Amino acid sequence: MRGFQAKTGLGTGLFLALALTVGLSACSDIDNMFGDDSDQVDLAAPTANAPGTPAPVAAAPAAPPAAGAGASVATITPVAIAPGTDTGTAVNKTIQSLRSQLEGLEGKLTTDSQQLANLRNTAATAATAYQESKARITARLQIGTTKGNPELVSEWNNAQASLDSLSANINALNTLGTEIAGDSSTAHFVQDQIGATFNVSGAVDEDHRQLSLLQDETSQTLVLIDRLLTEVSSDVQRQTAYVASERGGLTTLASAIKNGELYGGLPGISAAAAGGSFQLAGAGSPLVTIRFDRSNVDYQQMLYAALNQALQSRPNAGFEVVAVAPTRGSAASVQIAQTAAERHAQEVMRSMTDMGVPAARLSIASATDPAATASEVRVFVR
Repeated sequence: MRGFQAKTGLGTGLFLALALTVGLSACSDIDNMFGDDSDQVDLAAPTANAPGTPAPVAAAPAAPPAAGAGASVATITPVAIAPGTDTGTAVNKTIQSLRSQLEGLEGKLTTDSQQLANLRNTAATAATAYQESKARITARLQIGTTKGNPELVSEWNNAQASLDSLSANINALNTLGTEIAGDSSTAHFVQDQIGATFNVSGAVDEDHRQLSLLQDETSQTLVLIDRLLTEVSSDVQRQTAYVASERGGLTTLASAIKNGELYGGLPGISAAAAGGSFQLAGAGSPLVTIRFDRSNVDYQQMLYAALNQALQSRPNAGFEVVAVAPTRGSAASVQIAQTAAERHAQEVMRSMTDMGVPAARLSIASATDPAATASEVRVFVR
């Protein structure tokens, strides 16, 4: 391809590899994602992510269970609390109070278990809707479509809404986990009180029999509460990683809709297509050189491939975008060339952020090169 050169020693990745490698979080601003100010198709703004941003994800996390798959929790069978006769002692009054607290915990355990099952089913429904919207978008892009197709924008909004639903589900799981943790503290308090009551004077043998039975029932209840709390914690971690990963995928997908083509959709990018060989760049050599020696230079696919390959080798890499201007001609011509090079560099940076590279990993600079015959943008790995 005339006007483009790329150097790298890394293999071509799949469509979502870049977004997964750079560990993206929820996009907060996608203004101008689908066109300029005069021909812009607005997207619904995403809601805030769930608490806690996970570390960069190196591989696609497991999705929540599919809707209709009967998502459920491990069997939580409440402990049957045995009644006790009133012996008329003061100790027995304490035993009755402790038994009442334990019965309340058993009822709460049943309610929390059912709520977790409901939240899992809700998450499964949202995940299924998201994957279906995403699949429809990918299929249309794969066979070819128009730039900024409104139908695909609508599907993108649906996918975004489904992820927002999953984020809300994570918040509900966090709230449930807090409640279960409180129940665990209450159960431990009841257990401590039972142990202390054994040492209170004025009890009859029946009181101690009831205390022993109540102590066993409390221990069993604690096991069930801890099991439920573990399941909630696992769900929060799994769904948070899933949502964070897919937010990054949506950012890349939005850029693909804008350009009407699927990034990474080509099965293989040959050296001839790149206008140069794909080999390891030497020290100080640019990863990509884009020469703007004509209008409408089509560089997005090749830039995506080069970034993808670089990040496979160095997942935490940053990039410097350098605007390079020629020095030939009059002072006015050089100034015009420098302005054009800086404009092109800003355009390349926008493309890189659209592809999923966080702005924090990008820097921009300008330079001149007597050997350059036209404005260039060179991307270096830092």
